[in-house]
Amino acid sequence: MSLWKNTAVLAVSALTALALTACGSTPGSSDAPKQPSVLELLASDLKGSLQKTIDTTDKTDSVTLTMQGTAAGEKISMQGVMDLRDPVKAEMTTAGPDGTPITVRMIGTMFYVEIPEADRASVGGKRWMKLDLTAAGAQAGMDIKQFEDIDPTKQVKTLLATEGVTVVGEETVNGARTVHYTVTAPVATYLGQLDAKMRAGVEQGLAKQGVKEITIGLWVDEQYQPRRVHMVMGTMSDLTVDYTDYGKPVNIETPPPAETTDFAEMLAGLKDLPTGN
Repeated sequence: MSLWKNTAVLAVSALTALALTACGSTPGSSDAPKQPSVLELLASDLKGSLQKTIDTTDKTDSVTLTMQGTAAGEKISMQGVMDLRDPVKAEMTTAGPDGTPITVRMIGTMFYVEIPEADRASVGGKRWMKLDLTAAGAQAGMDIKQFEDIDPTKQVKTLLATEGVTVVGEETVNGARTVHYTVTAPVATYLGQLDAKMRAGVEQGLAKQGVKEITIGLWVDEQYQPRRVHMVMGTMSDLTVDYTDYGKPVNIETPPPAETTDFAEMLAGLKDLPTGN
């Protein structure tokens, strides 16, 4: 069909719809009830909206994120992307003690840190250090919890599983209109949403810090997508994660074994070194 014919059909359809609407109502009134906006539904239909947010996010392959806050008394500032398919993958960039950018990758329960070029000679020229979050993380005194926190679905599921969620109101986050929720959840409820392989390590870390409840703020936009999560775990951590660019293609690869050194093996090697008197 030619362009002008397409245009004509669309125009006729629009005029017909307008005429039917006008014939079926009187000026200033409408027979059909006004449909609530998404923001109104987010505020009024709490359980349904949170479930729809989970369903929508589960269908998304990736998201870009920025994390700011404190953990274990240290400031954190990280930017990166997540591949939300199974297994969940993340690549984040942060600044080292001297300000040099450091790349961190999380692939399932494996954690990789890019070794600064100046330090690679001490580890046989390897580019990456590998750490199993389920085992060596606790041994190294590392806070593995913060990497589990960046998955946006985890916090939504915690809210859905917790009674007493409060709707704070409508707020704009990074240019997106959102509805802001908040709740204080028992640690057990939060742990129930985590990957089983990581749960024990996270539980141990929270118990060690005396954390018994977690306060979560969640901002959801009109597409039922999390735009911001704010989590406070006692004095242990206070983190805010912003989410943008849902569905943008990402490619996060596991570093080649030939370029990787195992952190657990490094620790074992240090223990085996003779000590001076």
